[in-house]
Amino acid sequence: MSDVRHVLVLPDRDAAEEVAEALEERFGVDEEPRLVRDALAGEDDAEDAQWLVVLRDEAGRLDAGELNEFVAGWDGWREEP
Repeated sequence: MSDVRHVLVLPDRDAAEEVAEALEERFGVDEEPRLVRDALAGEDDAEDAQWLVVLRDEAGRLDAGELNEFVAGWDGWREEP
C-alpha cells in the first residue's frame, strides 16, 4: 500500500473548507481531508496565508489532472510532489 498524498493549495480558509466538503461529493473520498494553514515565509498576517487541503489517496485512484481542474474553481491548484 503506498502513501500517496495530494496537496491542494487554496487562497483562503473559506475556499479550503468548501473544497474539503466538495471532495467527498465529487470524488467520494473515504477519509476526511486535513486543512493546514501555510503562512508565507516571514509573514505573520493571516491575510498572507494560503491554506492547504491534504488528501490521502493510498489506492491511487484520484487523477492529479482532475484534482487540479477541480480546485481551479476556487483559484487553487494541486501542488506537484
